[in-house]
Amino acid sequence: MKELVSSPELCDECMRCERICPRNAIRVIDGVPVFCMHCAPERAPCLNICPEDAITEIDGAIVILQEKCIGCGLCRDACPIGAITINERGCAVKCDLCVDREKPLCVAVCPKNALSESSEDMMAAKREKIAEELSRLKKIMKY
Repeated sequence: MKELVSSPELCDECMRCERICPRNAIRVIDGVPVFCMHCAPERAPCLNICPEDAITEIDGAIVILQEKCIGCGLCRDACPIGAITINERGCAVKCDLCVDREKPLCVAVCPKNALSESSEDMMAAKREKIAEELSRLKKIMKY
């Protein structure tokens, strides 16, 4: 199952993630990457409100099926974080975790690793950073 997680403290607002996204579905606001959180299907407001069943779950990603979307905007209005927009063709668009790719493009281009495709990868990096800091403090305490 794919996921997308961020560590805002690492974001340097380079905007590469915004520029690379094929759906224009990620924005950096005050150093915080904002994108669809891919709620569990039973709790996803957008999926549950869509009158045309144009939103579905594929490999953990909540995806809008463009061919079914009628552009009513109910999903956009239901999204609690504003991650859905209506494009110039009148269809809803949001992050789909680059389901057709091995890795989300935004993750691939982030120079600071502020975006990760796995919460476990993110937690491992944070554990490593904490271990390094504790080791540094231990050396300081010896003197």
